[in-house]
Amino acid sequence: MTVARIIEEQRKTTQSGKAQDGRWTLEFERQEAQRPDPLTGWNGSGDTKTQVRLRFNSKDEALAYATRKGFEVHIVPAPPVSMKIQAYADNFR
Repeated sequence: MTVARIIEEQRKTTQSGKAQDGRWTLEFERQEAQRPDPLTGWNGSGDTKTQVRLRFNSKDEALAYATRKGFEVHIVPAPPVSMKIQAYADNFR
């Protein structure tokens, strides 16, 4: 059975806007182990599903897609964002 992760995307630290908040990504977990290529030494495998990333506007849309396709699902929520609000003058105390 194909295993998929549904991941809540995090806002980048350099972004202050909330336009892309609430987006979810469906990724497939690796089905076979990576092995070094004898010629180049790079790691790789024959599993091409790990290259696929599907983006959804909500968790429900991603979950509905995964259940419709028959994937086993692991949901990974984004960690909570904690902001410390301080004044510029606090840097010189």
